[in-house]
Amino acid sequence: MELRFETRGSDSPWVDSVWTCTSDRVTAMTSVAGVRWGLVFWECDGRAHASITGPETRAGTAPVPEGATFTGIDFAVGTALRAVPTPSLVDGGIELPDTRRRAFRWDGASWETPGPDDAEALVGRLVRAGAVVRDPLVAEVLRGDHPEVSGRTVERRFRAATGLTRGAVRQIERARSAAELLAAGTPAADVVARLGYFDEPHLARALRTYVGRTGGQLREGAGGAIALDLDQCLTS
Repeated sequence: MELRFETRGSDSPWVDSVWTCTSDRVTAMTSVAGVRWGLVFWECDGRAHASITGPETRAGTAPVPEGATFTGIDFAVGTALRAVPTPSLVDGGIELPDTRRRAFRWDGASWETPGPDDAEALVGRLVRAGAVVRDPLVAEVLRGDHPEVSGRTVERRFRAATGLTRGAVRQIERARSAAELLAAGTPAADVVARLGYFDEPHLARALRTYVGRTGGQLREGAGGAIALDLDQCLTS
Protein backbone atom coordinates (compact mmCIF):
# COMPACT_ATOMS: atom_id res chain seq x y z
CA MET A 1 0.00 0.00 0.00
CA GLU A 2 1.54 3.27 -1.10
CA LEU A 3 0.97 7.01 -1.30
CA ARG A 4 3.44 8.68 -3.67
CA PHE A 5 4.03 12.44 -3.42
CA GLU A 6 6.10 14.64 -5.68
CA THR A 7 6.51 18.33 -4.87
CA ARG A 8 8.16 21.21 -6.70
CA GLY A 9 8.68 24.83 -5.79
CA SER A 10 7.33 27.72 -7.82
CA ASP A 11 8.72 30.95 -9.25
CA SER A 12 5.35 32.64 -8.76
CA PRO A 13 5.16 34.96 -5.74
CA TRP A 14 1.59 33.74 -5.29
CA VAL A 15 2.46 30.04 -5.09
CA ASP A 16 4.57 28.15 -2.56
CA SER A 17 4.58 24.74 -4.23
CA VAL A 18 2.79 22.41 -6.62
CA TRP A 19 2.39 18.75 -5.82
CA THR A 20 1.05 15.52 -7.29
CA CYS A 21 0.03 12.35 -5.54
CA THR A 22 -1.20 8.90 -6.48
CA SER A 23 -2.73 6.36 -4.12
CA ASP A 24 -2.49 2.60 -4.47
CA ARG A 25 -4.62 0.57 -2.05
CA VAL A 26 -4.46 3.36 0.55
CA THR A 27 -7.70 4.36 2.27
CA ALA A 28 -6.37 6.71 4.98
CA MET A 29 -3.32 8.84 5.66
CA THR A 30 -1.80 10.98 8.36
CA SER A 31 -2.69 14.59 7.61
CA VAL A 32 0.20 16.88 8.59
CA ALA A 33 -0.28 20.39 9.97
CA GLY A 34 0.33 23.10 7.37
CA VAL A 35 0.14 26.88 7.22
CA ARG A 36 -1.11 27.34 3.65
CA TRP A 37 -4.46 27.16 1.92
CA GLY A 38 -4.65 25.42 -1.42
CA LEU A 39 -6.55 24.12 -4.40
CA VAL A 40 -6.68 20.36 -4.93
CA PHE A 41 -7.92 18.54 -8.02
CA TRP A 42 -8.34 14.80 -8.24
CA GLU A 43 -9.85 12.03 -10.31
CA CYS A 44 -11.24 8.80 -8.96
CA ASP A 45 -13.44 6.16 -10.61
CA GLY A 46 -13.79 8.32 -13.70
CA ARG A 47 -15.08 11.36 -11.80
CA ALA A 48 -13.37 14.71 -11.37
CA HIS A 49 -13.31 16.63 -8.09
CA ALA A 50 -11.93 19.93 -6.82
CA SER A 51 -11.67 21.45 -3.37
CA ILE A 52 -10.27 24.38 -1.44
CA THR A 53 -8.17 23.26 1.51
CA GLY A 54 -7.34 25.36 4.54
CA PRO A 55 -4.41 25.58 6.93
CA GLU A 56 -4.27 22.73 9.44
CA THR A 57 -3.18 23.30 13.03
CA ARG A 58 -2.62 19.68 14.09
CA ALA A 59 -1.86 16.29 12.62
CA GLY A 60 -4.80 13.96 12.14
CA THR A 61 -6.16 11.15 10.00
CA ALA A 62 -7.79 11.82 6.63
CA PRO A 63 -9.51 9.45 4.18
CA VAL A 64 -7.90 8.79 0.80
CA PRO A 65 -9.94 7.76 -2.26
CA GLU A 66 -8.37 4.51 -3.45
CA GLY A 67 -6.74 4.70 -6.87
CA ALA A 68 -7.00 8.50 -7.03
CA THR A 69 -4.60 10.88 -8.75
CA PHE A 70 -4.19 14.38 -7.30
CA THR A 71 -2.75 17.73 -8.36
CA GLY A 72 -2.46 20.38 -5.66
CA ILE A 73 -1.44 24.03 -5.47
CA ASP A 74 -0.25 25.37 -2.11
CA PHE A 75 -0.52 29.15 -2.12
CA ALA A 76 1.98 31.49 -0.51
CA VAL A 77 1.33 32.59 3.06
CA GLY A 78 -0.53 35.90 2.99
CA THR A 79 -2.53 35.20 -0.16
CA ALA A 80 -6.26 34.62 0.13
CA LEU A 81 -9.42 33.99 -1.83
CA ARG A 82 -11.47 37.15 -2.21
CA ALA A 83 -14.72 35.25 -1.62
CA VAL A 84 -13.63 33.18 1.39
CA PRO A 85 -11.71 34.54 4.41
CA THR A 86 -8.76 32.27 5.13
CA PRO A 87 -9.63 32.04 8.87
CA SER A 88 -12.87 30.29 7.91
CA LEU A 89 -10.85 27.58 6.14
CA VAL A 90 -8.60 26.67 9.09
CA ASP A 91 -8.88 22.93 9.86
CA GLY A 92 -11.48 22.62 7.12
CA GLY A 93 -12.15 23.21 3.45
CA ILE A 94 -14.74 23.43 0.71
CA GLU A 95 -15.49 20.87 -1.99
CA LEU A 96 -16.44 22.66 -5.19
CA PRO A 97 -19.64 21.60 -6.98
CA ASP A 98 -20.11 21.13 -10.74
CA THR A 99 -16.52 20.03 -11.29
CA ARG A 100 -15.77 18.38 -14.61
CA ARG A 101 -12.63 16.74 -15.91
CA ARG A 102 -11.47 19.84 -17.78
CA ALA A 103 -13.11 22.63 -15.80
CA PHE A 104 -14.29 23.71 -12.37
CA ARG A 105 -16.45 26.59 -11.20
CA TRP A 106 -15.45 29.19 -8.65
CA ASP A 107 -16.52 32.74 -7.84
CA GLY A 108 -19.15 32.79 -10.57
CA ALA A 109 -16.83 31.72 -13.39
CA SER A 110 -15.56 28.56 -15.07
CA TRP A 111 -11.82 27.83 -14.89
CA GLU A 112 -9.73 25.27 -16.73
CA THR A 113 -8.55 22.46 -14.47
CA PRO A 114 -4.73 22.59 -14.37
CA GLY A 115 -2.12 19.89 -14.52
CA PRO A 116 1.10 20.13 -12.51
CA ASP A 117 2.90 21.98 -15.33
CA ASP A 118 0.32 24.74 -15.83
CA ALA A 119 -0.71 25.43 -12.23
CA GLU A 120 0.90 28.89 -12.32
CA ALA A 121 -1.07 29.77 -15.45
CA LEU A 122 -4.32 29.13 -13.58
CA VAL A 123 -3.11 31.14 -10.60
CA GLY A 124 -2.21 34.03 -12.90
CA ARG A 125 -5.73 34.05 -14.32
CA LEU A 126 -7.24 33.96 -10.83
CA VAL A 127 -5.05 36.87 -9.75
CA ARG A 128 -5.88 38.97 -12.81
CA ALA A 129 -9.59 38.35 -12.22
CA GLY A 130 -9.25 39.47 -8.61
CA ALA A 131 -10.31 36.07 -7.25
CA VAL A 132 -7.00 35.67 -5.37
CA VAL A 133 -5.62 38.60 -3.38
CA ARG A 134 -2.88 39.16 -0.80
CA ASP A 135 -1.83 41.42 2.04
CA PRO A 136 1.66 42.81 1.25
CA LEU A 137 2.31 43.41 4.95
CA VAL A 138 2.40 39.65 5.56
CA ALA A 139 5.10 39.23 2.91
CA GLU A 140 7.12 42.01 4.57
CA VAL A 141 6.88 40.32 7.96
CA LEU A 142 7.90 36.94 6.55
CA ARG A 143 10.96 38.54 4.92
CA GLY A 144 11.99 39.85 8.34
CA ASP A 145 11.09 43.47 7.63
CA HIS A 146 9.53 45.70 10.27
CA PRO A 147 6.48 47.54 8.88
CA GLU A 148 5.82 50.99 10.30
CA VAL A 149 2.66 49.93 12.13
CA SER A 150 2.07 48.72 15.67
CA GLY A 151 2.75 45.14 16.68
CA ARG A 152 -0.94 44.72 17.42
CA THR A 153 -1.82 45.81 13.88
CA VAL A 154 0.74 43.41 12.41
CA GLU A 155 -0.65 40.50 14.41
CA ARG A 156 -4.25 41.38 13.54
CA ARG A 157 -3.55 41.60 9.83
CA PHE A 158 -1.36 38.48 9.89
CA ARG A 159 -4.15 36.47 11.51
CA ALA A 160 -6.78 37.93 9.15
CA ALA A 161 -4.69 36.98 6.10
CA THR A 162 -3.51 33.55 7.21
CA GLY A 163 -5.96 32.36 9.87
CA LEU A 164 -2.97 31.75 12.16
CA THR A 165 -0.69 33.65 14.50
CA ARG A 166 2.92 34.26 13.56
CA GLY A 167 3.94 31.94 16.40
CA ALA A 168 1.78 29.11 15.07
CA VAL A 169 3.24 29.52 11.59
CA ARG A 170 6.78 29.27 12.97
CA GLN A 171 6.01 26.18 15.06
CA ILE A 172 4.28 24.31 12.24
CA GLU A 173 6.93 25.15 9.65
CA ARG A 174 9.70 24.15 12.06
CA ALA A 175 8.08 20.78 12.77
CA ARG A 176 7.71 20.04 9.07
CA SER A 177 11.38 20.91 8.51
CA ALA A 178 12.32 18.64 11.42
CA ALA A 179 10.34 15.76 9.88
CA GLU A 180 12.14 16.18 6.56
CA LEU A 181 15.56 16.21 8.25
CA LEU A 182 14.80 13.14 10.37
CA ALA A 183 13.44 11.25 7.36
CA ALA A 184 16.70 12.04 5.55
CA GLY A 185 18.67 10.47 8.42
CA THR A 186 19.77 13.54 10.37
CA PRO A 187 20.29 12.63 14.06
CA ALA A 188 17.69 14.06 16.44
CA ALA A 189 20.33 15.96 18.41
CA ASP A 190 21.45 17.74 15.23
CA VAL A 191 17.84 18.60 14.35
CA VAL A 192 17.38 20.10 17.84
CA ALA A 193 20.47 22.26 17.43
CA ARG A 194 19.79 23.27 13.84
CA LEU A 195 16.15 24.27 14.34
CA GLY A 196 16.39 25.72 17.83
CA TYR A 197 14.35 23.24 19.85
CA PHE A 198 14.97 23.32 23.61
CA ASP A 199 15.75 19.61 23.78
CA GLU A 200 14.82 16.27 22.21
CA PRO A 201 11.59 15.83 24.28
CA HIS A 202 10.48 19.25 23.00
CA LEU A 203 11.14 18.07 19.43
CA ALA A 204 9.25 14.81 20.08
CA ARG A 205 6.18 16.69 21.35
CA ALA A 206 6.18 18.96 18.30
CA LEU A 207 6.39 15.97 15.97
CA ARG A 208 3.46 14.25 17.67
CA THR A 209 1.35 17.41 17.55
CA TYR A 210 2.09 18.65 14.06
CA VAL A 211 3.35 15.63 12.09
CA GLY A 212 1.76 12.66 13.84
CA ARG A 213 5.00 10.67 13.82
CA THR A 214 7.90 9.86 16.11
CA GLY A 215 11.45 10.51 15.06
CA GLY A 216 12.02 6.77 14.76
CA GLN A 217 9.03 6.33 12.47
CA LEU A 218 10.27 9.12 10.24
CA ARG A 219 13.75 7.62 9.99
CA GLU A 220 12.32 4.17 9.20
CA GLY A 221 9.56 5.34 6.86
CA ALA A 222 7.06 3.62 9.14
CA GLY A 223 3.65 4.52 10.50
CA GLY A 224 1.59 4.37 7.33
CA ALA A 225 0.83 6.81 4.54
CA ILE A 226 1.53 10.46 5.32
CA ALA A 227 0.66 13.68 3.50
CA LEU A 228 4.22 14.91 3.30
CA ASP A 229 6.79 14.59 0.52
CA LEU A 230 9.81 13.10 2.26
CA ASP A 231 11.59 12.21 -1.00
CA GLN A 232 10.85 8.58 -0.46
CA CYS A 233 8.00 6.12 -0.98
CA LEU A 234 6.34 5.76 2.40
CA THR A 235 4.49 2.49 2.81
CA SER A 236 2.06 1.28 5.43
